[in-house]
Amino acid sequence: MLIYVLRRILYTLPIVIGVSLVCFSLIHIAPGDPLSAVMPDGASPEVMAQIRQAYGFDRPLPVQYLKWLLNMASGDFGVSTMTRRPVASEVFPAVANTLILSAAAVVIAFVLGTGLGLVSGYTAGSLRDRGVTVLSTTGVSIPHYWLGMVLVVIFAVNLNLLPATGMGSGGLSLRWDDVQHMVLPALTLAVIPAGIIARSLRGTVIDVRKQDFMQTLYAKGLPGRRVFVHVVKNALPAVLAVMGLQLAQLLGGSILVETVFAWPGTGFLLNNAIFTRDLPVLQGTILVLALFFVFINLAVDIVQSVVDPRIKRA
Repeated sequence: MLIYVLRRILYTLPIVIGVSLVCFSLIHIAPGDPLSAVMPDGASPEVMAQIRQAYGFDRPLPVQYLKWLLNMASGDFGVSTMTRRPVASEVFPAVANTLILSAAAVVIAFVLGTGLGLVSGYTAGSLRDRGVTVLSTTGVSIPHYWLGMVLVVIFAVNLNLLPATGMGSGGLSLRWDDVQHMVLPALTLAVIPAGIIARSLRGTVIDVRKQDFMQTLYAKGLPGRRVFVHVVKNALPAVLAVMGLQLAQLLGGSILVETVFAWPGTGFLLNNAIFTRDLPVLQGTILVLALFFVFINLAVDIVQSVVDPRIKRA
């Protein structure tokens, strides 16, 4: 087991280096001067040269990358060109808020997707199966930002049951006001992952039930609930893989939903950074989200190997 984990970590290192290279390149391949936001109007060439030297843009790119990488490893993400605050003080609270929202969305998606997938897989070909398939396909196809606006109109404007925007008091207090603010954005984010989990689990359950060992279990006289446990255990690795990918997608793909609900997470921060051309914030946020994506996939690989020993042997 230890050898497998070390091998997976070793495979992850080149990916991390590649992610850092891409994030570093963003500030150089973006159109325009990356220091345009901090350049004073009508700056002379001497002043521009001094500012470039202060930000390290006068050095060769490999030297800039190594210095930037060392700063990032030490937690120094630079300074925002708009707020003049350290980027880390803006990125990490936003990441925490997105993690809270994504965790709630993943729980909802897991419960809905697993329930619908098991029902559909056990009743393949029936009217119930067709209904679940239509429901999951519709969920995957609906743009989540549009669904968010529809939910706001229905539950916040027309029925006045839930708040439309904001995060409440924030943090992990999870008071009733916080839960109310979380319901609509979490439900909006959960619809697409729930549909994907349901469709993936349906196919996995059908495949598992066709295996020869299932006939053996029935022949041995095992009750239906124990056979169901065996089906779930064999389908679990596929569900974990899908859930891990969906959680990683939610961390980086919630920009439109967080903008609709004014949720102060990474999506909302990225949206503001794009419109204000705050490249240090944009660069730091993308790097953190990309690293989350890589490490979540690593964690999913390790958990899958624990749940299904066949993966380690392969």
